[in-house]
Order: sequence, then structure tokens, then C-alpha cells
Amino acid sequence: MESMTSLALDRWLHFLAGITWIGLLYYFNFVQVPALAEATKDKKGPGPAAISKYIAPRALAWFRWSALVTWLSGAYYLMAAPQYSLHGAFTLGIGANDVALTTIGMGAWLGTIMLLNVWGPIWRNQKKVLGLVPATEEQKAKAKRVAFLASRTNTMLSIPMLLFMGAATHGLPF
Repeated sequence: MESMTSLALDRWLHFLAGITWIGLLYYFNFVQVPALAEATKDKKGPGPAAISKYIAPRALAWFRWSALVTWLSGAYYLMAAPQYSLHGAFTLGIGANDVALTTIGMGAWLGTIMLLNVWGPIWRNQKKVLGLVPATEEQKAKAKRVAFLASRTNTMLSIPMLLFMGAATHGLPF
């Protein structure tokens, strides 16, 4: 069994990385995407190039790695904390008759889907949109749409994911 200090540090890391991940997710969806659309329409302004060239790649790097650290630290916590188990969480506590495992498991599954979206369709397509990999204008337009939809999916999944993650330790609010 892990020491309580180790678990506390892991949990702190999980929270910090999660705040960074979800904060950047909300930034992309509620700030950057609308700002890029506005900058593109503004024919007298500087245009969207600065955001796409300087801000987006750095923000996407923090986004990807904070997603991975969040997932890994959460998985570690599920393995090490005496009240949980990784297997129990990912099987939703079936057979254990444990509401906490079911609840944290729902959050863990949603977080896993979100992580796969970040490293799969979002990053794969953003590389095309930002010109980090070669792509035709048609491929960039399709990539922009796919990345947008995957990101919006993650935004919607983040709401129940946060609910389940909080409910596992603070009781079910429903």
C-alpha cells in the first residue's frame, strides 16, 4: 500500500493536470475558435496567423501532455488508493456492488474517451490545420471540421466526467 503522502501528491498532480487540461479545452472552444473566426473576418486587422503560428501550437502541446498526465496520475491513484482499484473502476464496480467504483469508473471511462480524442482526431487533424504536416486546402478544411467536432465532443463529455469524478469522493448529487 502506498503512503498517504504519495497518494496526496499524486492526487494533487491529477487535479493540477486536470485543471490545465480542461481549462485549455474550454479556452479552445470558448475563446480561440471564436477569436480565429473573428480575426478571419476582420479584413483590416492582423488576421489569425499569430494565433495559429505562435499560440495554438504551444497551447496544444500543453493540452496534449496535461491530458496524458491527468490520465496517468488518475490511473495510478486508482491502483494505489485502498478504496479503489483500476480494474474495479474500469469494470464499473460490476460484481463488487460498490457505488463509488461505479461512479469513479464512469468518470474514468469518460476521461479515457476524452484522452483518446485529444491524441487521436484532435491532434492528428490540428497538425494539418496548423501546417505542421503537409495537407491540401481541402484536407485542411476537413481536418478543421473533424478537430472542431472532436473538441466539442470533449467539451460536452467534460461536464458529466467532472460530475462523476467529484461524486465518487463527495457523494452522489443526484
